[in-house]
Amino acid sequence: MSSQQPEIRRVTTHQLQAMKQRGEKISMLTAYDYSMARLLDGAGIDVILVGDSASNVMAGHETTLPITLDNMIYHASSVVRAVKRALVVIDIPFGYYQSNSSKALRSAIRIMKESGAHAVKMEGGIEIRDSVERILTAGVPVMGHLGLTPQSIYKFGTYTVRAREEKEAKKLLDDARILEECGCFSIVLEKIPADLAGQVAESVSIPVIGIGAGGGVDGQVLVMQDMLGITKEFKPRFLRRYADLDQIVTDAVSHYIRDIKSGDFPNEKEEY
Repeated sequence: MSSQQPEIRRVTTHQLQAMKQRGEKISMLTAYDYSMARLLDGAGIDVILVGDSASNVMAGHETTLPITLDNMIYHASSVVRAVKRALVVIDIPFGYYQSNSSKALRSAIRIMKESGAHAVKMEGGIEIRDSVERILTAGVPVMGHLGLTPQSIYKFGTYTVRAREEKEAKKLLDDARILEECGCFSIVLEKIPADLAGQVAESVSIPVIGIGAGGGVDGQVLVMQDMLGITKEFKPRFLRRYADLDQIVTDAVSHYIRDIKSGDFPNEKEEY
């Protein structure tokens, strides 16, 4: 019998397109470090997003705005080293693509060269068209992001559901078509009405990934710390918790402390 390990087939943008065509849902989670990315990849996740949400869950900032391009490249590099199968997408952080397309291209190239990532993600529609097109011209795959766009939080002033009104809903549909026309391989829709998200998924040929956008899209994404119950204070309607790591870790550390205080740890079997 051969001792060779079976070849792991990497997820690509082409495969995501094929998944949409055959009606197979796409799974996506965030990760920001080697250890957790290895676990997610080993479990079979399709896409890992190194999100600028690292600003919140890793660095403790109130918004995603403070995180820098260097910070994102550091997190992305750690994730890429762990991944054997999943497609790894990196957020270009606030301030590194909005001002002009030349800066956007430089940011995307730095991410790809220095982290080894497979694609970048950008928030916005027609407003960032020039930047998206320029990055795509360089051969860098781009994932779009519409609806609630956290990098624009001070513009919106709230994290409430977006595109409830007809005018904003129409713009979102138009923006989705523009991103597809530009050549984006996928779009994330965040916190918009489920009916509208379903319309977007039907109106474009590229995969649409939802977060708080209902089940009529082509896949789902959540922040890993939220779905694992690490960030207990965050409780939006769209979040389903699959574990309670806050309690599990707290209990384990408390037990560890008790064992040290009592002299139980280390015991004779744990000594050299």
